[in-house]
Amino acid sequence: MTTETTHDGATAHGGEHSAEHGMSTRGYINIALILAAITALEVSTYYVDFGPLFLPALLIMMVVKFFMVVSYFMHLKFDNKLFSWLFYAGLFLAVGVYVAALGTFHFFIR
Repeated sequence: MTTETTHDGATAHGGEHSAEHGMSTRGYINIALILAAITALEVSTYYVDFGPLFLPALLIMMVVKFFMVVSYFMHLKFDNKLFSWLFYAGLFLAVGVYVAALGTFHFFIR
């Protein structure tokens, strides 16, 4: 076996793969299927009358999809927790600004 040096100075043995953090291909397919199902539910809100649950349902589905994409596809679940908290803080700030903007237009009063 040959030993090669990678771009970050680590050594790798030819023909062997180092153990990487993350999930298996099947895990990623499962996450993609869950995201597709949530997206289908989001689209169904256009065709089905959810009444006053319309906006909360969409916001909840949006947050769930955000957490799944950031955690698994961006690998933050397996990375330093500081990076996760930075993304989550941005999410909560964005949702807060969105809800405040809707509140100024009297969206919630019917």
